Amino acid sequence: MLIESLQNEKIKNLTRLIIDNRFRRKSGNFVVEGKQENDRAVKFGYDNVEFYICESIFDEDFPHGKINLVSEKVYEKVAYRGSSEGIIGIYKAKMNALSTFKPKENSSIIIVESIEKPGNLGAILRSCEAFGIDALIVTDAKTDFYNPNVIRSSVGCLFGMNVFQSNNQELLEFLDNNQFNIYTTLMDESAEDLYKRNFTEKSALLFGTEHSGLSDFWIGKGKNTLIPMVGSIDSLNLSNAVAISCYEILRQKKLK
Repeated sequence: MLIESLQNEKIKNLTRLIIDNRFRRKSGNFVVEGKQENDRAVKFGYDNVEFYICESIFDEDFPHGKINLVSEKVYEKVAYRGSSEGIIGIYKAKMNALSTFKPKENSSIIIVESIEKPGNLGAILRSCEAFGIDALIVTDAKTDFYNPNVIRSSVGCLFGMNVFQSNNQELLEFLDNNQFNIYTTLMDESAEDLYKRNFTEKSALLFGTEHSGLSDFWIGKGKNTLIPMVGSIDSLNLSNAVAISCYEILRQKKLK
């Protein structure tokens, strides 16, 4: 049966999953739009609930699973990217406990405190995946990992990454118990340039919020680190700072 009305109960449910964070968390499901993103969700073992496909747009074989066919008009109303690609999937969310993460001897992890902007989180996930970071940990998160903007801006990199949520105290205990070298990004005179730090050993690099940096909780708990700059601006966009740092971590490991 072809769904042609936005008042259809399935379409109402799909729309709520897209726009309502609390409904998404309560249901335990989330939405994935686009071919590449759905391919990655399936590849990395996310359980699919159902797909919504517009046949006039989607030009590949249907994926395995429950298929709901929708009109082009309905698809363009619910999709973030309008008429592009023609496939939306609903999946069951995963929330892995930090205690399940078993770091390697030279693991490198990125930690972001209280991140608020879904687009920044998605971009950070993309950099972490691209440069071989072993895990991304978000403490005191202010945005939902399964927000459609996170998935879209990460191009589905969320699905193949070790991603965890935590609070600061639990995280500090985890880092100490696993003997991580902790590098903070607090702005003070003790900070040393990023490229002078040794990221070939087990290391955790922490970043704070977009507007105020790391909280006072992290004062004295790591070695302060900064990205050297020569312009008049004294800070970078959070996702850009993480991308530069991830590249430096990879560069050091490849040179070792």
